[in-house]
Amino acid sequence: MSATTYPDYSPGLQGVIGGLTSVSKITVEESRLEYRGYNVHDLASKGSFEETAYLLIKGKLPTQSELDEFNAALDAERAIPSQVIDALRACAPGTHQMDMLKVGYSVLSGFDPDYNQEDPTDHEANVRKAIRITAKAATIATAAYRIANGKDPIAPKAGLKTAANFLYMLHGEEQDDYTVLVMDAALTLYAEHTYNASTFACRVCVATLSDLYSGIVTGIGTLKGPLHGGANEEAMAMLMEIGSPENAEAWLRDALATKKKIMGFGHREYKVGDGRAIYLTEVAKEIGRRKGNTNWGDIADIMEKIMREEKNIYPNVDFPAAYAFYLLGIPIELYTPIFVIARVTGWSAHAIEQLDDNRLIRPSCIYTGELGLEYSAIETRG
Repeated sequence: MSATTYPDYSPGLQGVIGGLTSVSKITVEESRLEYRGYNVHDLASKGSFEETAYLLIKGKLPTQSELDEFNAALDAERAIPSQVIDALRACAPGTHQMDMLKVGYSVLSGFDPDYNQEDPTDHEANVRKAIRITAKAATIATAAYRIANGKDPIAPKAGLKTAANFLYMLHGEEQDDYTVLVMDAALTLYAEHTYNASTFACRVCVATLSDLYSGIVTGIGTLKGPLHGGANEEAMAMLMEIGSPENAEAWLRDALATKKKIMGFGHREYKVGDGRAIYLTEVAKEIGRRKGNTNWGDIADIMEKIMREEKNIYPNVDFPAAYAFYLLGIPIELYTPIFVIARVTGWSAHAIEQLDDNRLIRPSCIYTGELGLEYSAIETRG
């Protein structure tokens, strides 16, 4: 059914205003994304993921003492109960990593000290939950991956921040400062993106006066779909198919001629390039130079040039993220869970905002079926 048939209908709710928010804004004409008024490029290049998490969850950039207290709270909350580990171990072999994340947060919810809060709109209780949810995301994601691959989880290390702890719990050893910087920038850039599908689903969930953990699980389930999450995984698969800079131009021109989907380029919300991709492209190519592997960055240079000249289409954040993560030694099946590690901050911010001034989200629909049918006895039905 189309908008032509039903003038009041917008497929995919495109252009329909679904609510009010002060969490983030996309300025389409400038391809600019702001978290609570701050350019995400500045947050990624000058700040840290923890500052961004504080901004999203608490509504302002922290002072040094506030950030120190916030980091200490995250540090104290990174470990997960043994029952969560047991639940992850109980998952069937081959269970999708995103489904394991859903299991982890579902089991974790009952261990939250604020689980039985009487008022689901209690702002301070929800902020405390959001901090615990953020702190434990990387722990659950790495535990799920290691268990799925026959390895024991590695406990978080005190004193390491989110990006550094993720890499430590994944690889079993601390990484160098620039590697951590790249991971931290990626988390900052993925943390929030207005009323995207998973964020809206999270808000719909908590608007029923469900709890924050249910909203997070809803967000994970929505993000699992390949039309939302997973684009960075597909972008890396594309780069691996191309293989080398020598193949890049021929592969891309053939793909353009046959109208093959070019993963990691273009975005529905950005017309002149994804502002998030600018800084991540810079650090992704630099990490390649530092590791003595410029292959992926060289392929990217060729593809970016041709796409810009031929189609006026620019890379989105998933393109540099794909080869940045690959260069950091991160398995491809963890790319979308990394999205979750970052995005739980944005989901939490939206869930808290929804619950602070709540109204049940219940849109209308247009019925397209038959009417006035008469009920017939079962033995008479053909």
